[in-house]
Amino acid sequence: MAAGLLALIASLPIVLVIVLMAGFMWPAKKAMPLAWGLAVILGLLVWQVDIVRIIAATLEGALSAIDILVIVFGAILLLNTLRNSGAFDVINKGFDGITPDRRIQVLIIGWMFVSFIEGAAGFGTPAALAAPLLMGLGFPPVAAVMCALIFNSTSVTFGAVGTPIIVGTEAAISGMLPEGMVMQDFLLEVGYWSALHHSIVGTFLPVLVVAMLTRFYGKNQSYAEGIKVAPFAIFAGLSFTVPYFLMGAFVGPELPSVVGALIGLFIVIIAARKDFLMPKEIWDFPPVNKWPEDWGKPLKLEEDIDKELPMSIMMAWIPYVLVAMILIITRLNLFGLDMILQAVVIEWNQILGQEGVSWNIRPFWLPGTVPFILIALVTFFLHRMPGHKVSQAFKTTVKQIGPAAIALFFALAMVRVLVQTGVNEANYPSMLIALSRAVATGVGLAWPLVSPFVGALGAFVSGSNTVANILFGGFQLNVAEGLGISQTVTLALQAVGGATGNMIAVHNVVAACAVCGIVGKEGFVIRRNLPASIIYTFLVGLLGLLVIHVFEAGAF
Repeated sequence: MAAGLLALIASLPIVLVIVLMAGFMWPAKKAMPLAWGLAVILGLLVWQVDIVRIIAATLEGALSAIDILVIVFGAILLLNTLRNSGAFDVINKGFDGITPDRRIQVLIIGWMFVSFIEGAAGFGTPAALAAPLLMGLGFPPVAAVMCALIFNSTSVTFGAVGTPIIVGTEAAISGMLPEGMVMQDFLLEVGYWSALHHSIVGTFLPVLVVAMLTRFYGKNQSYAEGIKVAPFAIFAGLSFTVPYFLMGAFVGPELPSVVGALIGLFIVIIAARKDFLMPKEIWDFPPVNKWPEDWGKPLKLEEDIDKELPMSIMMAWIPYVLVAMILIITRLNLFGLDMILQAVVIEWNQILGQEGVSWNIRPFWLPGTVPFILIALVTFFLHRMPGHKVSQAFKTTVKQIGPAAIALFFALAMVRVLVQTGVNEANYPSMLIALSRAVATGVGLAWPLVSPFVGALGAFVSGSNTVANILFGGFQLNVAEGLGISQTVTLALQAVGGATGNMIAVHNVVAACAVCGIVGKEGFVIRRNLPASIIYTFLVGLLGLLVIHVFEAGAF
């Protein structure tokens, strides 16, 4: 069969995902099983892969989803615990009163707090949490959703303590690295390049968002009113991206967003209180009675807004402080805890007797168990939560991860089928390699410019940077190998693109609109955020071209 036709056939499962999710707005839990089914049929009929290998590859993928689900469960359980204990109400109150200027408020909550929640939890929760916080301060619902979603990008590549890279990318390229290449070293390099690209472009994201806020939701509809706070906005950008880059470059993919946001949040709040680089005049939205209908209805605040809070601000923040401390202690190899946590390994080598098909998990090394579930359990006692609140936190969490479990099982199963079809009776390259070879030939050395857009597309249709990396990580690796360009930088561009696609990811937009009471405005939000997503992705692609072809031609 001609290489072009073979590549076209190999692309059908991925095309089906795009059509069903982007075209027909199907949820991932419905689209992914069909895509897996199509991959299985093509593997059996066209590639003539033994059915036992297909089953083994499916098991490999489904088992790999357990890693992600443990992290998701732990992260969401901690969030629901804090919501049920009243800690989030306290955190919200802490933000209120720092400054009345809406431009500065959106930088503190939309940029810093969103980045922290993304680093700690990820999986669509930051925008859904921060947008209501902004509404509580008086932001129009559509403005709150727009800002929260756009800001929920730079931190996403390292969201949920690095899950998109340490789980998503690893799952996508498992068994594909050259002999002698250590996966952990490879992922550290991918994390370094991801942090570099995000740090350079992301530093200026606060200026763009504030300018969009004043242009679309200000009385004078002026970009200039946002540009006036550029000094403080760039300062806020650097306050996050500098420690963020240092963590990504010297520690690993788990901590950039968590540590960067914690440090940045502290710095920016102190700067705002000290009036450092702050604008002279206060900017606010027009009176509520002059809001256009498409802005959404203002949040009705409770009459007893001054009621006594259930705990101090310090007590509300302690769980997240403990999470950050445990992550730092374990990931920096202090006290030998990393060896202890990684000692327990559950594995299944050569699944069903198939060479190169295997799975393993280190349950106590996953951040979902230590620290997320551990700290959630501690918080039950720390915040003196009644039994029914504890039960509610567990029930809500289980309900939330149900659809994600189905989608992840079949997404990973599909990817592993695409990868494992290399052993076949038809003497064809694997489906993934066939597709990547055709793309590499068509695009050529300009691929770094295209690479992040592939990642953005994956996030748009799946709603997850992790799933985007799973879908396209192996594909990107093979394209880079075929072109003879840096594989680590290319996978970093994929991971960064998956983050920029988060601004317009259908699932995230729907979730944020739902919690803000503007269901039906999803298309409007996507159209408003699309230019920001394209600009960010394009700048990252240009930077990738320079890194690969000018500055780092020899990087692996």
